[in-house]
Amino acid sequence: MATSFKTPGVYINEINAFPNSVVAVETAMPVFIGYTEKADRNGQSLIGVPTAVDSMQEYTEFFGQGYHHIFCLTDTTHKIQPFTPALLTDPATIFYLYNCLRLSYANGLGRCYIMSLGTYGNGPNKKTSVDIADFPDTVFDELAKTLDITMVVIPDFVNNREVSYGLYRKVLQHCSATQSRMGIFDVIPAADDTSHADTFDAFRTGIGTEALSYGAAYYPWLHTSLVQPGEINFTNLAVTADDLKTILPEEKVTEVITKWQAANAVAVGVAPPSEATINGQNNILHQALLACSPTYVQLMDEICNRINLLPPAAAMAGIWCMVDNTRGVWKAPANVSLSVVNAPAVNISAEEQQTMNVDAVTGKSINAIRVFPGQGTLVWGARTLDGNSQDWRYINVRRTMIMIEQSLKLACKAYVFEPNTTNTWVSIKSMIHNFLTTLWQQGALQGAKPEEAFAVQVGLGSTMTADDILNGISRVTVMVALVRPAEFIIITFEQLMQQS
Repeated sequence: MATSFKTPGVYINEINAFPNSVVAVETAMPVFIGYTEKADRNGQSLIGVPTAVDSMQEYTEFFGQGYHHIFCLTDTTHKIQPFTPALLTDPATIFYLYNCLRLSYANGLGRCYIMSLGTYGNGPNKKTSVDIADFPDTVFDELAKTLDITMVVIPDFVNNREVSYGLYRKVLQHCSATQSRMGIFDVIPAADDTSHADTFDAFRTGIGTEALSYGAAYYPWLHTSLVQPGEINFTNLAVTADDLKTILPEEKVTEVITKWQAANAVAVGVAPPSEATINGQNNILHQALLACSPTYVQLMDEICNRINLLPPAAAMAGIWCMVDNTRGVWKAPANVSLSVVNAPAVNISAEEQQTMNVDAVTGKSINAIRVFPGQGTLVWGARTLDGNSQDWRYINVRRTMIMIEQSLKLACKAYVFEPNTTNTWVSIKSMIHNFLTTLWQQGALQGAKPEEAFAVQVGLGSTMTADDILNGISRVTVMVALVRPAEFIIITFEQLMQQS
């Protein structure tokens, strides 16, 4: 419309009838930080760059396959009968990200971010072990630039308590600074895997006391069926084919391996076989050994079990995403079954969970994953690390508030530098009121009517003073009654006297 009228004619003036709307921000958007086989897209390195992927297929295109774990035998003498394979591997050489991501997708993960800290495998500049030096503070600077991240998961850093728990503290500080995300953490079991008290004390001591409402922890680790027997073979053992002749006690083994070596011998001057050919040859020997050696079968089963033992945080990221997409972020991510999980590594009883769920001394809650007869493996806890806080005790309360805060923050940017007058205040109040009414209708807020669920205040004499207006400050106060989970259902029974 023209700003001045000097030419005779008809002018059109369009007036907005409705206030701006608030769009709820994404809540189901985790970032997985760790090591990958490669980190490349169209010739450009993705190391240190948060990269969005929508599926495992897209992940493998950019970041490759999982790590080929190598185990060492500690008993090859067969003095103990029946022969029990004792496998060792350096914990620092276990890279969990790939399998943890597969577990997360099996439990409801959709779109997510991957941040590679380095690549593993054979070759120059390849990582052979997990190193905290690969996780500098600049990683958090990059994460802060990616605004739609809502969860932080670091599955590779779970084998050294001192290092891991120090890193957890940094994640909590990062989440608190951004006010837009939460960390999901793994509790690292004690060395003997039997002392729950030592495990919990070490975690609560290591996690610190700051920003606890921005994190949640889960225990125990999970026995999964993610890695199938067909994905492993004798190359997962730090032995040669000749070593297998000595290690495996069955008489048929020597004959099978000798024939295989003769069939696959490379003549002098002949080009070495391709990787695909080598894999095919290894599979032939693998199948032959499975058929003739029960000890070899036992070894492969043990390796498969070891690789399938995974930390739970990544699975919980998938559960959080699934609950967000099916029920809403205000639903507690608990009493939900875990897919591709055979059983927890440790059976937690109701008595043992008491010290996990409620800790009077530190207030740091640890969520249990438990197995129930006829129901399977269930998530049986919904608390943040700030378990003694009446405000931020529950995960869904913390995450719902994050969603509301970030949604309103983005929507109110449209009013920055607008006149600090009644018209602007009314527009902001109407916009927020409409958004919270929708949330109340969806079940995110308590109350029989909107007036009981929330209140919005803005204006001179209400939320701001004349001095605030002179300083360009427009204050808005929003109060919401968030829904909380029924964590304890108490049913009281009493007998009545006969009435007639």
